[in-house]
Amino acid sequence: MGSDTVMGTAERRRTPGADEAYVTPQRSAEASDRDNPVGNAGPYRPLWVEEPARRRRLPDPVRTAAVRAVLLIAVTLLQAMVAFLCTMAGSWLAFPMVISSVVSTIAATWGALDVWVTRQVWSQRHGVVSMPSSTARALRRERRRSRRQARADERAQERIRRRGGAGQLSHP
Repeated sequence: MGSDTVMGTAERRRTPGADEAYVTPQRSAEASDRDNPVGNAGPYRPLWVEEPARRRRLPDPVRTAAVRAVLLIAVTLLQAMVAFLCTMAGSWLAFPMVISSVVSTIAATWGALDVWVTRQVWSQRHGVVSMPSSTARALRRERRRSRRQARADERAQERIRRRGGAGQLSHP
């Protein structure tokens, strides 16, 4: 057996009696893999490309309420399942589990309503993005148009008064 096959990686890095390191073909393949993890000759490509989120992240209070609601609903479903199994088995634990399931159902309903209310409150406090087709914008546009028309009519009447009634068909 050759001495090269018995040597480990540390021994192969240095030649016996030499101060400088040499690279074996196996070492150079490792280095090229580290420099280019994809394995092709092109530039480095990341493993994934981050895409922008399709929807914005929920505000913190709304997200907190949603997590709370999901936990309450999960516990409620678990309790309902245990109550059902205890009832089918005829266990003494069935009655307390049914009672706790009813209470937990009320709490889960409150949690779901809490998410809805928290979202509404957050939207009212922090404003809603106005869309071009929103009703409020259309109403403002209509009001502006009527004010412009009123000012134009007023200027026309003022012009007639300044001319001293010229252009009227009959004088009183």
